[in-house]
Amino acid sequence: MARFRITGGTPLSGSVEVSGSKNGSLPLLAAALLVDGEVVLHNIPSIRDINTMIQMLRALGAKAEFRQDGGLAIDSSTVDSVKAPYDLVRRMRGSFYVAGPLLARFGEAQVPLPGGCVIGSRPVDFHIRGFKALGAQVEEKYGVMHGRAERLVGTRIYMDPRLRSVGATVNLTLAATLAEGTTVIENASREPEVVDCQNLLAACGADIEGIGTTTLTIHGVDRLHGTEWTAISDRMEAGTFLIAGALTRGDVTIGSIVPEHLHMVTELLEQAGCEIDTGDRSIRLRMDRRPDAVDVMTAPYPGYPTDLQPATGVLMSVANGVSVIEETIFDARFNYVDELLRMGADVRVMEGAAIFKGVPQLSGAPVLATDIRAGAALILAGLCAEGVTEVSGGALVDRGYEDITGKLRSVGAEIEGLPEADPESSDDECLA
Repeated sequence: MARFRITGGTPLSGSVEVSGSKNGSLPLLAAALLVDGEVVLHNIPSIRDINTMIQMLRALGAKAEFRQDGGLAIDSSTVDSVKAPYDLVRRMRGSFYVAGPLLARFGEAQVPLPGGCVIGSRPVDFHIRGFKALGAQVEEKYGVMHGRAERLVGTRIYMDPRLRSVGATVNLTLAATLAEGTTVIENASREPEVVDCQNLLAACGADIEGIGTTTLTIHGVDRLHGTEWTAISDRMEAGTFLIAGALTRGDVTIGSIVPEHLHMVTELLEQAGCEIDTGDRSIRLRMDRRPDAVDVMTAPYPGYPTDLQPATGVLMSVANGVSVIEETIFDARFNYVDELLRMGADVRVMEGAAIFKGVPQLSGAPVLATDIRAGAALILAGLCAEGVTEVSGGALVDRGYEDITGKLRSVGAEIEGLPEADPESSDDECLA
């Protein structure tokens, strides 16, 4: 959809089933390049970014088709190219995940450098340094990373403990899986999406110790075999709908999730005044008043997720009191604030932080999504605002959310998607 039209003021009520994780599925698709055989992935969301990665696999020569049961079957035995097309990497930074598997399995990778994006600088320096540490000869020329290695060799890699880079952890884990000898990655990311990829690799025959911790020990193997795997649910989508329930003073149940993945989010919502009931695979939220102001600081998992910071900012914009949100991951994550100001919010952005002075009510206005999560946040703002809000740049939202319009309507939201020509923009997910 190119834009969304939302009429605010309706409390959300009912149940929403969460789709498979966008951030988690992209590494799974890249991991399939390492496998000598067929990998069948289930619970893969039907969104634009997944389609882009499927196109990437096919451009490299792999077969990737959805089966009648909904599973995505990937066969990389037919890969005949190590050159990733620039157009696909330009569309989505997650495409750079193919670099590690290509180097490890085929001894060469030519992948364009993805560059920056609207939420801040996210260099792939950590990835490239890791490839070099594993013995690859790497050149960066004319905007392309060209790596070669007869076979990667295990080593010890230290990640920046302040960042625990998601993308570099994924890419270097993929590369080390088929390396000769043992690789130790210290200060590795513990994000659930990273852990899910590591568990898939283990199911395919990889030898990885320390899954779920900040220290990974990877003993290289000669080959990986095929398997079937079900992707984890999307905790960012789940958190978005929980915050939507809080904003509209609703009663919503989010199903098909792992509640533990959302611990920091539900803790914040409880502090804001929401009533939370957690089941084995669901979370119910009830809210009947204006939220209380809560200070927030984003951090790598298990800290508060940066991808939910914009939605949380909308919640704090109508909270009772003053709150401070500190952003420690992406230096331009507050791009959405200018649009929120158009809706009557009282926010002041400082270096690395924003001060939200809650107002009783937002007002509907035409606003523009600058990235996936900012777009979702502005939709949430429209749900609680007085009057009509139109969010342009909706194609960005469709990159990360499967049928967000239909799911919101199923719990009572007055929202419609309006298709029309919409410009391309850059990715907003955590790869750096």
